[in-house]
Amino acid sequence: MTSQTINAAASGTWKLGDLTVNRVGFGAMRLTQHGGAFAADAVPRDRDQAISVLRRAVELGVNHIDTAAFYFSPLRSANELINRALAPYPDDLVITTKVGPGRDPSGQWLAHATAEQLRGQVEENLRQLGRDHLDVVNLRIVGTDSIAERFGALAELREVGLIRHLGLSNVRPHHLAEAQSIAPVVCVQNMYVIGASPEQKDFLDLCGEQRIAFVPFYSIAGTGREGGATTDHSPEVHTIARAHGVSAAQIRLAWTLHQGSHVLAIPGTGDLDHLAQNVAVGSLRLSEEALTALDPLHHETA
Repeated sequence: MTSQTINAAASGTWKLGDLTVNRVGFGAMRLTQHGGAFAADAVPRDRDQAISVLRRAVELGVNHIDTAAFYFSPLRSANELINRALAPYPDDLVITTKVGPGRDPSGQWLAHATAEQLRGQVEENLRQLGRDHLDVVNLRIVGTDSIAERFGALAELREVGLIRHLGLSNVRPHHLAEAQSIAPVVCVQNMYVIGASPEQKDFLDLCGEQRIAFVPFYSIAGTGREGGATTDHSPEVHTIARAHGVSAAQIRLAWTLHQGSHVLAIPGTGDLDHLAQNVAVGSLRLSEEALTALDPLHHETA
């Protein structure tokens, strides 16, 4: 079976609350433009190409899409592309979005939303996606301050039915504990790559113990972050990639999935071939020997 036909179901499943998803999903951040995300001079991606990628993702079994209203470039909005490509939505499709950050029409970042402003961000996601409720909403934060007021505002929107489940993004363990005292948390979305610190690994394991999905971002991009996939792969990664006949990026993604059955991948791309390669990682099994070879990289700077 070639990478073009491997289904996301090969990655196994996890539950976000009562919603079952395949562990390999799709991240929409890079869908709207070529090159790095959020760049002021970003070149919009061809609309038909972006729509084709989304539809092919679903054909390949992807039923978990990560997006946000602030994922846009000149002429393109990730949410509206998702709406155009996939509505009416398949019954098993779970769309996760983020609130907190915001950008003005020119693309400049705004101050993170206050508790009072979060409802407007939720309603904007609803409008763009053409939904009457959002499956999962992650509160994305910066810093270590209390999130009680902001998470409480989202919990109120959950109570009235605008949101089905809640999650957190870019947080620390004390934020998770604070949020759980207010409402259930179904996922934590944090940066996690080869070279992750022991503290990051402990947090990932804590989520697993509590049956909370851990959703790494930049698992392929690494230090490239918004700019895209890194080319600075370690010799160990290259060696294992050659042994499996796959790319170094696929090994990085496979390593992420091997960190626990509760780990969900959301690699993003605007390229059909890269999409198929990302989905195919769900069937890639790394040996204990390979994982051991990569383990020392935990102590390197990612």
